Amino acid sequence: MSVSWTKGTLVGKTVWAPGLFTLHVQCPGVQPFEPGQFLHLALDVGGEQVHRPYSVASPHGDILDFFIVTVPEGQLSPRLEALQVGDQVEVSEKAAGGFILDKAAPLDDLWLFATGTGLAPYIAMLRTEMPWQRFRKIVLIHGVRNASDLAYLEEIRKWKNDFGEQFQYLGCLSRDQAEGCLSGRTTDLLDDGCLEAAVGLTIAAQASVVMICGNPAMLEQLEAILIDRSLVKARHSKPGNLISERYW
Repeated sequence: MSVSWTKGTLVGKTVWAPGLFTLHVQCPGVQPFEPGQFLHLALDVGGEQVHRPYSVASPHGDILDFFIVTVPEGQLSPRLEALQVGDQVEVSEKAAGGFILDKAAPLDDLWLFATGTGLAPYIAMLRTEMPWQRFRKIVLIHGVRNASDLAYLEEIRKWKNDFGEQFQYLGCLSRDQAEGCLSGRTTDLLDDGCLEAAVGLTIAAQASVVMICGNPAMLEQLEAILIDRSLVKARHSKPGNLISERYW
């Protein structure tokens, strides 16, 4: 793959939990992109450039956020975690990917399902005016193993405070229990009705756009449930009410 690169400088790092962090990278050379798209990060490892794609957890700007989980045996993520303020990282100049709100059909409600760092593109989207102006209701569902893996909670609480009943957030914990969260896998909680009951809103083909980002197994199971409810997958040139992005 041919990629053009620009220099980025780490200007901050937020550690959410061990092995779960956000890099704040100043990289003014990145070309404008749509929230939900991804960029590549690269480092020199033993004289070889090693790069991986990461969705950006911020809209386009001089400073971009990358929400990353460390893969202990990985070539790149442990080195990204070890970066310190002032260190440099290569960033691809052009973003790619079609996981964007332009693919959403003109309906009332927006459901955003994520597992793990699949939350990143939604943070980027919700930091812009578009979803708040376009949708009557926005529901953000974040599925993780443990409560300590829930990130961006302060910003999410601010959205709830600012937008009131327009916005709802629900954490789903597959291996833990915590106040305000559901316990169980997201797919099971949707299938048995618990998730919609907790939110107080139903996913319906005539009213809902659903975006799914994260674990491929979760994505495939959720897609199957929603296609059974007559939701239609967005295509390259045709909007739909089911939009998904496999995260690895």
